[in-house]
Amino acid sequence: MKILTVIIDFFKIPIKRFVVEIAILLNKVSGGRISPTSITLLGFSLHIVIAWLIAIQQNIWAGILLIVFGLFDALDGALARLQKTDGPKGMLLDSITDRMKEVFLFMGAAYALSNTHSARYVVWVVAACGASLLVSYVNAWGEVVIGSSKSTDHTTNKSFRSGMMTFEIRMTVMVLGLLANQLLAVIIILAVASTITALGRMRSVMQKL
Repeated sequence: MKILTVIIDFFKIPIKRFVVEIAILLNKVSGGRISPTSITLLGFSLHIVIAWLIAIQQNIWAGILLIVFGLFDALDGALARLQKTDGPKGMLLDSITDRMKEVFLFMGAAYALSNTHSARYVVWVVAACGASLLVSYVNAWGEVVIGSSKSTDHTTNKSFRSGMMTFEIRMTVMVLGLLANQLLAVIIILAVASTITALGRMRSVMQKL
């Protein structure tokens, strides 16, 4: 997974610049009437379409659209900073919709695997979905419990976002699996690797405590 992290980091800066340019253009064309919240909700809605494509086994199209619509994750933030409306409400909405996007994608995967494989393979989808949500859950509660202990270590929260299966990596792995038309394989990888990541983050929290 380190290779994926290196690749993502390599492309992150040019992609960020591209997204900022789109945000500037979008804000100018709309006269500032398009809000970051509307972009967040649009991106969320479009992931329902992707989930449907996965469900009907159009994996390659789902992978392509996941790349395109994945840009909305950065676009709403860029637009918020441009309009100077970034704040905790936007961060909360973004975090919640990201988790719901994953749930929808796994729902599509469960439907597809139940039709193309034995129903027992759906248990891997449940495991992958639960483990993926647990990765973020451990991070969130880690910040809460450390905050309540009045820690002065400002690197604490960052350390809780460590591990191989961050949200970006999970989405990248999903894209690669869809484009390769290997849905079951990628679901198993996500289930195992996300579980390891969640346990690693929990260990980090316990060490800080």
